[in-house]
Amino acid sequence: MLAGFARAVSAMAETLAISVPTVVEAARGKLSMESCDARLRSWASRILEQAGATVEVRGQSHLHPGETYVVMSNHRSLYDVPVLFDSFPGRLRMVAKSELFRIPIWGRAMQVAGFIDVDRRNSQRAIASLERAKLVLESGTSVWIAPEGTRSRSGELGPFKTGGFMLALGTGHKILPVALRGTERILPADGALVQRGAHVEVQFGEPVDPASYGRDARDALVARVRADIAALLTR
Repeated sequence: MLAGFARAVSAMAETLAISVPTVVEAARGKLSMESCDARLRSWASRILEQAGATVEVRGQSHLHPGETYVVMSNHRSLYDVPVLFDSFPGRLRMVAKSELFRIPIWGRAMQVAGFIDVDRRNSQRAIASLERAKLVLESGTSVWIAPEGTRSRSGELGPFKTGGFMLALGTGHKILPVALRGTERILPADGALVQRGAHVEVQFGEPVDPASYGRDARDALVARVRADIAALLTR
């Protein structure tokens, strides 16, 4: 128990360790997206190593070099974040709930690094978040959204929210379905202790072109991507 708590504290310390220089460099006007990328990858690698986690990645052949995606995955654990940053080969930023951006230092670091906050309780702010996400995609950065909106407590795939699909339809960027398995064995949705030795699997699926559906068929697009992720989770 004490070891699990110590690993959780260590992960928070690693997060602070990349947040401070990011905020300082931004204040000095010296922050680059390349330095943010390097810190995120190093951070992800370190905390997964601390947890003794092994990560198996499959389906990389579905990703095309230089292509920008709206990445969508299931969501079981906070450790989904380092796992995906560790395994996705391109530049990636995530859409996260606005409460995280209120955390001192960490929230500011996320903001200046290009993460996108979304206020799920305010529709106008949520629309503004989608507009910011469009700009991020236009810069060549893939955007990761967990369409369930929250971590699954049961492990079952929950219903999908439509904001990310509107983003894909509005920009024309393909949706990349991703299945994450095993992250809940490191840290479950309601857990506080980080467990060692979990095996995690990342399965990239075939990208889905929203142009094949159009705005009038949004529900069909949602159903297709959800079915793709559900199928990946059974492989």
